[in-house]
Amino acid sequence: MRSLIKDIALRYARSAQVEELDLLRTLAQIPAPSHHEERRARFVRDWFERAGAQHVEVDSTKNVICHINDDGCRPIVVFAAHMDIAFDDTGALPLEEEDGGRVLRAPGVGDNTANLTNLLMATKYLLTNSVATEHSVLVVANSCEEGLGNLDGTKALFQRYGNRITEYRSFDGYFGQCTNDAVGSHRFRISCKTTGGHSFVDFGNLSAIKVLADVIEGLYEVELPLGPKTTFNIGTIAGGTTINSIAESADMLYEYRSSLDSSLEYMRLYLDEILARYSGPEVTIELKTLGIRPGNGELDNEIINEFTEKSDDAIREILDMEPDHSPFSTDSNIPLSMGIAANTIGTVRGGSPHTYEEWIETKSLESGLALVLALMLGYAQ
Repeated sequence: MRSLIKDIALRYARSAQVEELDLLRTLAQIPAPSHHEERRARFVRDWFERAGAQHVEVDSTKNVICHINDDGCRPIVVFAAHMDIAFDDTGALPLEEEDGGRVLRAPGVGDNTANLTNLLMATKYLLTNSVATEHSVLVVANSCEEGLGNLDGTKALFQRYGNRITEYRSFDGYFGQCTNDAVGSHRFRISCKTTGGHSFVDFGNLSAIKVLADVIEGLYEVELPLGPKTTFNIGTIAGGTTINSIAESADMLYEYRSSLDSSLEYMRLYLDEILARYSGPEVTIELKTLGIRPGNGELDNEIINEFTEKSDDAIREILDMEPDHSPFSTDSNIPLSMGIAANTIGTVRGGSPHTYEEWIETKSLESGLALVLALMLGYAQ
């Protein structure tokens, strides 16, 4: 990293501390369930416009897209952070400050509101200073990263611009994280219907709960594929009506994960085999796909390594720590599945994600903002 870029990024981050914390306090209280980010989207769009953006739009999936130096022709680099959080709250989110304001606690504050705030404030520097860039730049506050959002916001972005996007960085997670390895996942609802009946009179009739218990036992007997880590999980199971009724119906939620598409395909074949084994004339088993997140596609190792090294260099220079390349499921799954260079980078220090006790250290915003801005300024002319 050029020393000038580092100096500019650090100076700006120091000068913006008060404004950034005020922005985070506001954003952290705006509810944003996946697929229902419209309130945050309106706020972010209006904020971009007040910061000087000339071309901002909210697309059909509620992505907020800020175009910078976009002539409609040049290759695009994307900087993104997801707006949605892992909570279905529709009212104002609770916000607490502790330890003299050193800690901010709110649902979703680290995943991903603080990272989003760092992205917005770094973008404000580009807009205020009319920074010229080698590429067209899209700054995206995207929707639908969490849970059954299924990365729909990022999927829509690449469906629209995929042939122009050459590089992609999203900001999500904690300091040190620099993901360039996509963990894909397949998620399903498995439903069973069968005879059922009265627990005494019809004793011996088939039970949907018992069938699903057998299915679960079969799924847990899988011999996992060799290579990158592959996992699976039964998340919920429900069914039946009363204590003295043999269950006519039951269902469960099931997922498996891997960074290798061939391993995902292997797990799907095994799932189909198990469901066929326990289906029959008196047993109907239905499989409904709830979400597909792709793993890595055909990546050019030289290109992805060179791209990641630039992120690593910024992490070392700004945060003074070694990057962590552990695989994760993030918005980067989509470009990585398409063979496009992508990283997901953490820009905050915190903990307890996906709980109502989630927290961040407010002081870490300064370094996180400097990191985001330094990566953006790497494209300045």
